[in-house]
Amino acid sequence: MISYDYPLNERIRTLLRLEHLFDKADFYVSRDDKLDHHAAIMALFEMMDVTTRADLKSELLQEVERHKSFLEPLQSNPSIDLDALDNVLGQLKEINHTLYTLPGKTGQHLRDNDWLMSIRQRAVIPGGLCEFDAPSYHYWLHQDASIRRRDLDAWLNPMRCIQKSLSLILKLLREAGQPVHQIARQGNYQQVLSGRSAQLLRIKMPDESTFVPEISANRYAINIRFTLLDGQQKPKTADEDVEFNLMLCSL
Repeated sequence: MISYDYPLNERIRTLLRLEHLFDKADFYVSRDDKLDHHAAIMALFEMMDVTTRADLKSELLQEVERHKSFLEPLQSNPSIDLDALDNVLGQLKEINHTLYTLPGKTGQHLRDNDWLMSIRQRAVIPGGLCEFDAPSYHYWLHQDASIRRRDLDAWLNPMRCIQKSLSLILKLLREAGQPVHQIARQGNYQQVLSGRSAQLLRIKMPDESTFVPEISANRYAINIRFTLLDGQQKPKTADEDVEFNLMLCSL
C-alpha cells in the first residue's frame, strides 16, 4: 500500500518535513559516493531552514506532554497491554528529559560552523558549488568516504534526539487512526468534519493503483481529488470511482 500523509496543523507539517529530511540524510550518509554525501549535506541545510522557522524544542515538548496526558489514564484500563503502554510512556519520559536538557537552539552547532555556512551560501546559487567556486568543498568531497561520513555524523548526531522525538510522536499519531473504506465518486471526495478533531489525515492506496490524491483539508472539511499522471501532460482528473482507505489520526 502507498500512504499519503497530510498534516492538519502547522506543528505536524513541520514534523513530517523533518522526518522526510532525516530519512533522506540517513540514506545518503550510509552510501559512499561523493554525490551521495553532497545530497546529505543539502538535506542538512534544508533541516536548518525548517528548524529556523519554528521553536522546535518547545513544539516537541508540548506534543510529548500531550501524548503523556492522553496515555497515562489508560494505565487503569484492564483491556490495555500494560507492558506496551509502560514502554511507550517510558520512551516519552526519556524524550521529555532529553529535550529539556538539550542546550541552545536546534541546529545552532551548524550555524556556528563557518565552513558549513560558507558552503550553504554558495549552495543557493545555481551551480554555485563548482570546484572553482568552492575549492575547499571540492577537496572535502574527494576525501575518503569514511572521513566524509565521520563529519556528517558529527553534524547530524546533535540532532538525533529531535529525530527520535518526532519519530515516536508521528508513530503514535499514525497508529491512533482507524482505516475507513471510502469511494471517491468520479474521482472526487468531500467530508465535513463536524467538529471532529484530527491532526493528521492519511490515505492508503494499493500499490498498483494509477490514481494520485490531491488533498486540501483543514479542521473543518476534507476535499480530495484523484488524478491520473502520465508524465507527459498536466494531471487529469479521474472520471471513474476510486476506492481508498481514509484515516483521521488524533491523540
